[in-house]
Formats: sequence, C-alpha cells, structure tokens
Amino acid sequence: MQLKCEFWLETFYVDFRFSKGSLVCANIMTAFQIGTQQAAFRPAQRASERSAPDKHAFGPVNRPQSSNLSSFEFATSAVPRIRQFEAWRTNFAPIFDLDSTRDVRRGFVGKQRAWDLGCFVFSHVTTDPLQFQSITRYLRWEPLDHFILSILLSGETYTETPSRIFRGTVGVTQVHAMGRRFHGNLTASELLMLFVPRDFCPHVTQALSAAEFTTLEGGMARLFHDYMIGLANELPFIQQADLPALVEATRAMMLACASPSAGNIHMAGHPIAITLLERAKKIIQLRLFDPTLGVQTLKRELGVSRSRLYRMFEAFGGVRHYIQHRRLLEAHVALANPRDQRRILDLAEQHCFNDSTEFSRAFKREFGYSPTEVRNGRRSNFPCRQSPALEESDPASRLGTMLRRLHG
Repeated sequence: MQLKCEFWLETFYVDFRFSKGSLVCANIMTAFQIGTQQAAFRPAQRASERSAPDKHAFGPVNRPQSSNLSSFEFATSAVPRIRQFEAWRTNFAPIFDLDSTRDVRRGFVGKQRAWDLGCFVFSHVTTDPLQFQSITRYLRWEPLDHFILSILLSGETYTETPSRIFRGTVGVTQVHAMGRRFHGNLTASELLMLFVPRDFCPHVTQALSAAEFTTLEGGMARLFHDYMIGLANELPFIQQADLPALVEATRAMMLACASPSAGNIHMAGHPIAITLLERAKKIIQLRLFDPTLGVQTLKRELGVSRSRLYRMFEAFGGVRHYIQHRRLLEAHVALANPRDQRRILDLAEQHCFNDSTEFSRAFKREFGYSPTEVRNGRRSNFPCRQSPALEESDPASRLGTMLRRLHG
C-alpha cells in the first residue's frame, strides 16, 4: 500500500509493504508535486472540500478488523445515562479535567478507540460538547508531560493559555502540551489524537516544544492531516511486527511537518521567498546525486546572490547541511529497505561521500546510530516499552494506563 501526501513544497510517499511476516517497510521520500491525494487509504480531500463526517462515525469501513496491537474501545453507551459524563470524565482524567454546560443527567455521547504503538498512543475520539482544563502538578500530581498532536474531522476547539489563544478547525493540526496550564472548550466533534512522550526523540521534542500551543496550517498541516487519517484507517490491520517501521515513519512525518513550521514562520508572509525556496528544493532533489551540487549551482540556477541563498536556508542549518541531510535521508531509506542489498560503500559513493568512513561518521552524527545498525535491522526504530495488560484495567482508566506507560 502507498500513502501519497503532496503539498506545496514537497511530496511525501509512505510505502507500507507487507511481507509474509506482515513487516511494514515505511519509506518517506520527496517528489515535489502539488495537490493532495491518497491511494489505498480512505480518499482524502482538502479540508475545504471535505464534507463533515457523520457525527458518531468511527473507524474504517468495509474491512475486517484483524490487528493484534494492544488497543481498547470505550463508549459511554455502555454506562447508565446518569453516569455517562462522569465515566467520560474519568477516561480523560490523566489529561484534562472535563466539564459540561449541559444537563449531563440526560446522557452524554462519547466514544474512543485507542491503540498502543509502543512509542506513541493514537486515539480516535467522538464526543458531545464539553469544556476542558489541563491537569498540572499544582492541581493533581500526574507526571505526564506528553505532547498531543490532534486534528479535527468535525467540530471546533478553543484553547486559552496564560500567553496566547488559538482556535482549532477541521484541517488544522493542533499542538498541546500536557502538564502546562491551558483551558478551553470543544463543540460536538470527531478528532484524532497522537500522544508523543517528551523523551521520545530530542529532535522531535525540540520541534514540538517550539510549536506547542499553536496550530500548524498550510501544506505542513495538510501533510500531517492526511497521514493521521491514513494511520487511523490502517491501524486495525497492522500487526505488532509492523510497529518499528510505523514508528520510524511517524517520527519522520512529525519532523517534516513541525520543524519547518517552527523555523520558518517568519517566511509565511513572503511569497517570493517561499517560491524561491521551493525552486531551490526542487533543484536539490533533482540533482541530489550530483557531486557538483552546491552553493554555486543554486546561485546560478536561481539567479540570486550568495547572501540571499544563505538566508533562505538559514533555518535548515545552511545550504550544505540541507543537501547532506537530504542525501543521508535517502541513504537511510535504502539501508532500511530489505530488498536493497547494495554495499554501504556503494551507497556512500552514490550519495556523494568520498568513502564509507566519511559516510558512516556523517550518518551517525545525523541519526545517532550507524548505517550497519540500520542495515542489520537493529536500529530501524526507537526503543518501545512493553505494554501492560489493558484488560486488567477498568475500561474508563485504560487511556491513563497507556499514557503512564509512555512516561516509563
């Protein structure tokens, strides 16, 4: 299966190839095309074109559920009407203190499906309107400080922090941080939530910390929005053995979406700069394996000064760093592909390194592990903690069980 997410700067392909052992090989690469399209997953449209889903629609359709991932489903319909809101409140107690302006004695509709992805928790939620307030250490001791990346499939949210206010709508990616002070409200909504622990990866933590309590919009948001929908559709069929590749793909998606937004917000009001950066990235991708590619090539083909070129790539660590980063990402994809058995030396030469030693050093600086570890499958993912038996927990407490496990 292939999820193809295209946006205004780059196109990301996420290939899910299932072997006999149901191993997923998730490759992410760029092709610089425009638009948004999905193949194999539920068709994805731009938010402005997407009709609102059924208020209580839940999960994928027309396919049997066969995943062996640890997951649970909780619905207030299984609870007497007078206790439905209190059960929903208990379900989210580790994250939010919930309240409602309605008479909850008449019932409250809420449904959640949550999956334990080892390094993350992914949740699909349908809920009636409510108010929420964060849980901080001053209110109740909970050592949970995960990031929450959420997208709305229907409905709206309003969030207020001590320093800012923002609204979430369909098609927008929101970044919240547990353990921080915030409050707000939510209309009747359907949403997807990804819980990411702060100690998951330093680069992800840095990017999400810079973006916390903001909304990610434009091409980056569309990319992540479509990826989350594809993930929600496929999780019921993914096996435990698929998690390493899935974690790698999700990590790469978060970095691709959050890092540029955190470092290039100032460019949003400069269409010319954006257009030039897009052209530069296209040139780099097309000539990625050309050893002569560099500052002079880009200056000549873009018709810009050296100083302007440097400013364009300043947020990416410079022109040379960006080019090397793209080459190393392509090399990582090749090394993680079990069908690609080229020698590391050959990959190093193709990706414009003088020898395998130089390549290995650069690779380890970039990713924190060696090319050999990726080739041997030892570092294809980040360490994932074992999940406790969810069936031993009360249904309304299982989300908290998952989130505490993420914290270690």
